[in-house]
This record gives sequence, C-alpha cells and structure tokens, in this order.
Amino acid sequence: MKKTFLTLFAATAMLLSSCMTTGTTSTTNSTSNVLGSVLGAVLSNVLFGGQSGILGSWSYNAPSAAFTTQSTLTNAGGNTTVANMKSSLASNYNAIGINRSNTSFSFLNGNTFTAKVNGIPFNGTYVYNPQNGEITLKTSTETLKGNVMRTQNGMGLMFDANQMVNLLQKEGKVSNPEAVQAVSNLAKSANGARVGFELTK
Repeated sequence: MKKTFLTLFAATAMLLSSCMTTGTTSTTNSTSNVLGSVLGAVLSNVLFGGQSGILGSWSYNAPSAAFTTQSTLTNAGGNTTVANMKSSLASNYNAIGINRSNTSFSFLNGNTFTAKVNGIPFNGTYVYNPQNGEITLKTSTETLKGNVMRTQNGMGLMFDANQMVNLLQKEGKVSNPEAVQAVSNLAKSANGARVGFELTK
C-alpha cells in the first residue's frame, strides 16, 4: 500500500512538473509574439537611445512600416495594417528593383553619411535626435526628414509619403512611377503612417 502511494505521488509530481514547464514555455512564446508585434508598429516604442546605435553600415533587409503613435496605429486598424503595408511595400520594392546589394546606408562619426538607393549613390550630413527617433538627412540637393527605430532584425528607416517619394525619385532615380506612386499611397493611406526600409548590419 505504501509502495502504491509513493508511486502515485511520484507520477503526480511528474505530471505537475510537466504542466508547469508547458505553461512557462507557452507564456514565453506568448510574450515573444507580443514583443514581435509591438516592434515595428509604433515609432516611439523602441528607440536606439543614442547616436552610437545607428553608427555603422546598414543594408536593406525588408520593407519597414510604422505609425507615429499608438492612437494612430489603433485608428488605422492595428498591427494587421502594418503587416499588410509591409507586404504591399515588398511587391512594389521588387518592381522597383530594390534589394540588399543596391540599397544601403552608412552613418559615420562626425554626422556624415553615405547611401545607395536603387544602386544610385549619394551622401551628405545627418542630424539624429535619440529622444524621439527623428533623423534629418541633408544632401547636396534636398533635406529629407525621417524616423529611426529599432526592429527585430536591425533598424527601421522610415519617411512620410512626400519624403519617401523624394528619396526614391530624386536620390534613387527610380524610373517606375507606378511603383513609386503605390509606395506613396501606402504612406498616405492612414494618418501617422511611415514607410521605408528595415536595415541590417
């Protein structure tokens, strides 16, 4: 009888241990999924926190989209909207020909930068505000105001509709007006939307 009791006790302990482990894994996965959905959704959520974070050479990895505030994200339809925007951006970037080998940004000490968009090189100076993630790129012909944020894979560099069109047409010399217009329309589709590139080192 005593032996049977001990066997049942041991089996129960193992079962409880298994349930607790499963629960922990589930919670961890859930937390990871939540963090993943938050990253890249609202600009102010994940800042680099200092200029040193953006220094270095970055290459295009994927489209990036975000909203300026949580309220603009919510009004636009939430994280599903961001995912749909990224998917649409991907097809338009493919039509333009943007890829990892022809689109990159290098931010250097001394507030200078070099870049390529669609294979067209340009350079200038930049000013980055780590408090709100705003970045200003000044080239020989224009000034581009954008936003920088940390993403799951690196850094998102994003712009509003007008700034993105300037970047693609004036700096990148993109000759596919339909694709450029589609990218602009995505940025205009909701208040507070920003579109651009996810960059990785």
